[in-house]
Amino acid sequence: MGLAATNGDRVPARMHEPVMVAEVCELMLAHGPAPVVDVTVGAGGHADAMLAAGCPRVIGIDRDEAALAAAADRLAPYGDRVILRQANFSDMGIVLDELGIAAVGGILADLGMSSLALDDPARGFSFRFDGPLDMRMDRSQTIRAYDLVNEETESDLSRIIFEYGEERHARRIARYIVAARRRHPLETTAELSAVVTSAVGGRRGGHVHPATRTFQALRIAVNREIESLAALLEQAGARLVEHGRLITIAYHSLEDRPIKLRMRELVQSRGFSAVTGRPMRPGAAEVARNPRARSARLRCIERGAS
Repeated sequence: MGLAATNGDRVPARMHEPVMVAEVCELMLAHGPAPVVDVTVGAGGHADAMLAAGCPRVIGIDRDEAALAAAADRLAPYGDRVILRQANFSDMGIVLDELGIAAVGGILADLGMSSLALDDPARGFSFRFDGPLDMRMDRSQTIRAYDLVNEETESDLSRIIFEYGEERHARRIARYIVAARRRHPLETTAELSAVVTSAVGGRRGGHVHPATRTFQALRIAVNREIESLAALLEQAGARLVEHGRLITIAYHSLEDRPIKLRMRELVQSRGFSAVTGRPMRPGAAEVARNPRARSARLRCIERGAS
């Protein structure tokens, strides 16, 4: 399978529930089984479902070594029908070239955060748990949330929080962070959450935690998510066979907006057709069972005949 689980990072794959599994399988296998690349394979939930539904092979890519270890465990029964590689999805083309694969029948990109990482306090992604200010999807990279919070200028912090968190109080939050770090470095998620809360007050409408947008912004900046998504979208169309499909699942407008624009461009000028008009949304039963699915927006396009 290309990657074995490591003892220190093994996490049960059952902890993460993939989003809109039935819809993904139906869309991806509509024209019969074909090899698929899942560029955010995570713990292997979507890959497992697609393989069980008849997909002959899945190439799974993820930046997170712990998630790939879980995927290796979960997908082990499929043997050589699964290939796993640790990489940024912006490097999908490089991975496929190394495997000698020119094009695939489908590309799936579920851009949601894996529960395996989100619920691990040591990874520092969530204000719900006290942990180090890390937020790296790939723990071999050097830049952490700690570095941004404690070293960026006030203006750069404000820009990051505003652009990537769409936070209207970005300047005030940045000012409070800089004032707090003058006293001592901010090292934990609890410390940062407290500073943001003091800057903007308590919970907002809909019971949204005041630190939600700031944590999102820092995670996106640390992992260069917007740049990686742009690189993936630029190369995805050329990597599909005739009638191959690109499926994306986005969770906020920063992701969904460039996806919509790129898909529109491919449909209007590159011979693709829109499979979904408006984005598909999860049903009420799925949202009740898995609240993290509530903001998911699935889009799909298909490559036409050459």
